[in-house]
Amino acid sequence: MREIKDTQRASVRIGYDGNVHKTFRGPEAKERFDNEIRVLKYLEEKGCDFVPKLFKYDTDSLYMVTSNCGARVEDTISQARTAQLYKELEKDYGVRHGDPASRNITYNARLGRFCIIDFEYALILESGEGLLQPEDRNPDG
Repeated sequence: MREIKDTQRASVRIGYDGNVHKTFRGPEAKERFDNEIRVLKYLEEKGCDFVPKLFKYDTDSLYMVTSNCGARVEDTISQARTAQLYKELEKDYGVRHGDPASRNITYNARLGRFCIIDFEYALILESGEGLLQPEDRNPDG
């Protein structure tokens, strides 16, 4: 596996199969894991095709496997386009991301479109379920 990110909060690797393997750790790891699983399942039910697909997860080890949504584009995407993507997620699928930064945008060449990743702090508007309300979250954290 190829390491993509290794921080206090998570380890993210790309497997030889191309899928993303993420292990949560650090502060609120269980809550962040549970929230990302909940939100990804919700978005799949809603038919959202520009987010990772959840393939498997293990609640004991806080480990999940998702589809790969392409390469990060944070240095090449405009703030306006970034805002438009998060607005589409909220308006069309009822999910407020919670960390709407360009670092959470990828480009999937197979789909021919931008995608959104990392739903640890997302909020499902319909039910109010989410780890933190976006206005309560430190945007620098």
